[in-house]
Order: sequence, then structure tokens, then C-alpha cells
Amino acid sequence: MTRRPRGALRHICRGRRIQLSMNAIFAAIFAAAGAVFLFTDPDGFLPALLGGAEKAAALSLSLLSVYCVWLGFFKVLEKSGLSDKLARLFFPAAKKLFRTDDREAVFLASCNLSANLLGLPGAPTPLGIKATDRFLKENNRFGADMLFVLNATSLQLLPTTVLALRTAAGSLSPADILLPTLLCTLFTTLFGATLLLLSDRLRRKRR
Repeated sequence: MTRRPRGALRHICRGRRIQLSMNAIFAAIFAAAGAVFLFTDPDGFLPALLGGAEKAAALSLSLLSVYCVWLGFFKVLEKSGLSDKLARLFFPAAKKLFRTDDREAVFLASCNLSANLLGLPGAPTPLGIKATDRFLKENNRFGADMLFVLNATSLQLLPTTVLALRTAAGSLSPADILLPTLLCTLFTTLFGATLLLLSDRLRRKRR
């Protein structure tokens, strides 16, 4: 049985603590909102609760179709071997970006970033977790941090999820957000990556 490095274990434990904290925060917000609603409009509480759940279920189904299309697209790339060719094509640049020689980690990170470019917030999560785990196993903290920054800033070439939401809401021009979204996320991605590089350089100088 292989043992996980201490860095990977600390990362997993920190992630679980954050998840528990977020669950507690959302539960507290829901309880507070429900209490206020019961005092201000007790007759409308249950219809609002059921109506919100119905809208959430309908929205989830509409987004599910979008996810199925793009996840199927990534599966076709994997089965056809095109994903391996793309990984080899981008490996030299990704190797410098994440400072790693691990081809599997680069492939997972590249797929993760590709899904983010298409605006699929749920789809790239498992890929990002696997890539981060491989980075931490080789004690490549910089690679894990860079992947986190790129996911947090999330350059959006095609914000598929937002387009689907706008279309479902009846927007007459759902694609109007393409250029503003691209410019904003490009700036945040470059800014975040630059800050990480500067902080890493300062950390090395202090050593």
C-alpha cells in the first residue's frame, strides 16, 4: 500500500475542512433566511421553497445536457487518441508553466484548463483534483498553486454555462457577453499568474 506524501495529506485535510466550513455557512444562511421568511410571510414560505426547488431542478436538467455534450466531446478525444497528441503538442509549454516533467499531470491539467476555457465549472473539477494530487506527490507545490490560480481566474474562451443560463432565461442576445467575458478573464488570469510568479520569486530569494 502506497503512502501519500504529507503535503498531499495536508491538502486533502484542508480541503475537507473548507468544505465543512462552507456547508456550515450555507446551512446558517438558509436557516436565517427561512426564519425571516416565516416571520414576514409565513403563508408564502412553503410555496417559495417548493417553487425554488422546482426552478433549480429544471435549471439542473438544462445544464446537464450542456455538460453531457462537452464531457462526451472530451471522451471522444480520449478514445480517438487526439487527447494524447494534444498533450504532446502542448507539453513543452505546459512543462514550463507547471514546472514538471510528469506527462500524466500535464495531460490532466491541460484537460482541466480546456474544460474551463469552455465554461464548464463542474466538468474540470475531477481532472484538476487528480492533476493537483500528482503535483503534490512530486512535491511540486508551484505546479499545484499555478493550477489553482488558473482555475480560480478561469480564462473563458466560450462561457458555455453562462450562455445556457442566458438562453434559458429568455435573453434575446445571449452571446453579447463573449467579448467582455474574454477580456475580463484574460486580465484576471494574467494578473493572478503574475502575482504567483512574483511571490514564488520572493520566496526563493528569502531561502
